[in-house]
Amino acid sequence: MNRAVGIGRFRPLWVGALAGAVLLASCDTPEAPTSKPHARPDGLVTEKPYEPSAESAALSRYYNRLQSQLLAQGLLRTGGGGVDTPYTERDVSRNFERIAFYNEYTPGGGLEESKDGPDVLRKWVKPVRMTIEYGKTVPEEIKEGDTAAIRGYAARLSRVTGHDIALDDGAPNFHVIIASEDDRQDTVARVLELAPTIGAASRDIFENPPRKFYCFVMTFGRPGALHTFDKAIVLIRSEQPDLMRRSCIHEELAQGLGLGNDSATARPSIFNDDNEFAFLTTHDEELLRLLYHPTLTPGMTLEQARPLISRILDGDPGQI
Repeated sequence: MNRAVGIGRFRPLWVGALAGAVLLASCDTPEAPTSKPHARPDGLVTEKPYEPSAESAALSRYYNRLQSQLLAQGLLRTGGGGVDTPYTERDVSRNFERIAFYNEYTPGGGLEESKDGPDVLRKWVKPVRMTIEYGKTVPEEIKEGDTAAIRGYAARLSRVTGHDIALDDGAPNFHVIIASEDDRQDTVARVLELAPTIGAASRDIFENPPRKFYCFVMTFGRPGALHTFDKAIVLIRSEQPDLMRRSCIHEELAQGLGLGNDSATARPSIFNDDNEFAFLTTHDEELLRLLYHPTLTPGMTLEQARPLISRILDGDPGQI
């Protein structure tokens, strides 16, 4: 897979040589040239450093202010929870039901909030192979830091779930796109390449994402088995400061594994719209372990899963 790279300063060697020649000549008395100067080769273009558009610059200012405000309120905590955030097995069970079996938005309905009851369990059966695609405008320092963060986080998700998850460009099925507002055209074109049958409402989210959408994930079911995932696409806005961007990585990659909803009662958790926690917590790891327990299978209803969830949390494998 070809990855887009950031725009850098392209300076051909002949430019440096010419600059040196001019500098040396300025130290002596000018002499008449003995040969005609060569014409500039056709098609040779020197790229200018990237300058964000007004829209992208405004988003950067907005997200930086937002992060400062959240931190000032004691939010975006980076720990996994503590003595001030106790939880019980009953809490885990209740939160798992809400986060794993309910939808935040109507499937295929774009930003239409779901008002339906519980759905079936959805998760990956085949190995998850993540790849990162950066927009042309994303700076190298962001690429280096985010690539390392995603590689480490993918390994953590694999350990927690027991599922085969890795950052691997070989045959990717989980596409993480980190791009700016100025990369919008390229991003939409890439999404249509990855998911040519995407519905109009879902496509519109990529084409016109609201400012409050710092990041999001879309999952796609396998043909004939929609409750098992075949592909996922994550979009993360690169205008965000580091902490918010890393928080997006934690939430969207975990949600793309099958924990697709949020719950106001989940604490300590990233699956809560209150922004209290930036990174995956110990509580969230319990949810992921439950989701990928072998007795909970894709397509299972909440009624079928509820007694199994109780037994798993009780730690009694003989009754499962």
